[in-house]
Amino acid sequence: MEVLLDPMAWLSALGIFFVRVLSIALDTVRMISVMRGKKAIAWVLGVATSGLFVLSIGWVMADLSNPLKIAAYSVGFAYGTIVGMNMEKKMAMGHTFLTVISSCRGAGLVETLRSAGYAVTEIPARGKDGMVTMLELGVERKDLLKVQGMITEIDPSAFITSRDIEPVHRGYWGGQRS
Repeated sequence: MEVLLDPMAWLSALGIFFVRVLSIALDTVRMISVMRGKKAIAWVLGVATSGLFVLSIGWVMADLSNPLKIAAYSVGFAYGTIVGMNMEKKMAMGHTFLTVISSCRGAGLVETLRSAGYAVTEIPARGKDGMVTMLELGVERKDLLKVQGMITEIDPSAFITSRDIEPVHRGYWGGQRS
């Protein structure tokens, strides 16, 4: 396979790989934007990913006898998915709903979270070993690590779960009513 010895074949494959990584990374963010209702971002990313797709697939189709191009296209797709997931995580679009269960420091958690501007619903509950405090609060995803740090600083044994949400009607988001 003489193509494996050709530096231009490797350069071409490298180009396909990077275009494909960018295309899929942006498409991953686009899909998450669609799920979060971010229409303008989804539209712009849709145009960009379509153009990059046409560019990369055209590059591969121009020479299907080059296995490096096909491999670069495929590996770029897989790697682009991971890059896109990491990009979206850093962008932290949307909101998260936290449920916190504390067996002994619920009142302190409520006080700290409320004084930091978060709306907290406090619910007395019964766990396996007796009474616990269950807290529920919605936070912007960009604040998730900060809020988690506040909680675990006060109660390192707190049980915390989260789920993505889309606010539907009214609410309080760190000082802002919706």
